[in-house]
Amino acid sequence: MSKLDRIKEELGWLKVLFAALVAIEVSLIAWLAQNIEDASTKLVVFAVMGVLGAGAGIIVVTHAAYKRVVQLENL
Repeated sequence: MSKLDRIKEELGWLKVLFAALVAIEVSLIAWLAQNIEDASTKLVVFAVMGVLGAGAGIIVVTHAAYKRVVQLENL
């Protein structure tokens, strides 16, 4: 497999991971908005941690994708 094909494949996987993380982020935020008053404190804390973790994951995946795009430009 050529370097170009490998980078394109990596970008494809990063797109899937990015979409999954965004879906998780949006779902958790929506759940929090609907259940913030009724849910236990422990559950809300875990949901907020999930939102922060997914947000961090989105940033990491975006950074990795931009690195691959720069690699593609240099080929």
